[in-house]
Amino acid sequence: MLWTEIFSETNVVSFMLLFFRFASLFISIPIFSHKNIPMNIKAGMAFFFTIVFYNSMPELQIDITVPSILLVILSELLFGLVIGLILLIAYNVITFAGGQMSFMMGFSMASAIDPQSGVSMPIISQFLSLIGLMVLLELDLHHWVLIYVDKSLATIPLGGFLMTEDLFNYMIHATSNMFLVGFMIAFPIIALIFISDVIFGMLMKTMPQFNLLVIGFPIKIMVSLAVIIATLTATMLILKNHMTEAFNALEMFF
Repeated sequence: MLWTEIFSETNVVSFMLLFFRFASLFISIPIFSHKNIPMNIKAGMAFFFTIVFYNSMPELQIDITVPSILLVILSELLFGLVIGLILLIAYNVITFAGGQMSFMMGFSMASAIDPQSGVSMPIISQFLSLIGLMVLLELDLHHWVLIYVDKSLATIPLGGFLMTEDLFNYMIHATSNMFLVGFMIAFPIIALIFISDVIFGMLMKTMPQFNLLVIGFPIKIMVSLAVIIATLTATMLILKNHMTEAFNALEMFF
């Protein structure tokens, strides 16, 4: 009788829906969604945390029918993907800034595969992205996500997530803010390269033998790298504050 109660329809469906909530988070949130983490490891983590958090989950409030279960699964997947998208938009501030820096430094053709997203991006963006991942670990983002899931179980029942107009407007605002903040981070490099181009242009007018390709580009790259290193702490502090604000904004789900 005990095993019959454990594997009842309600318990099995509840366990499955909670698993989908964790799985959707682990494939979309920075750190957990890292491409170097095998998919079976992510599934194992979702299964483990489903077991851990199962006792804190409220009773299932839906009818156990195939159409309702499919709709609830889609709701849970949407819940995790929206949270991951909000945090990813905040995280992509530094990758956008790195792309602007790489373009101004002449590194736009020097790209590599980013281990976080699995796509090709400029080398400066990849460098800032890897440093940013360490900042997120220092920020305990992975612990925040688990605490947030525990809190969400009490306020957002399984299958109870709906995409609201306020949430959609926030995502649009966050996307526009990503470009603004990213440009602010890259502005010292953009301004420096602009001033150096003006100086090199004046030198080429006064000294025709001055070779911009041989002398000018290495100087711009060397100075730009020095500025990036000097402003790296401020850049990571901006990322930390931006991620904290994005995570605090997730309270609108409640």
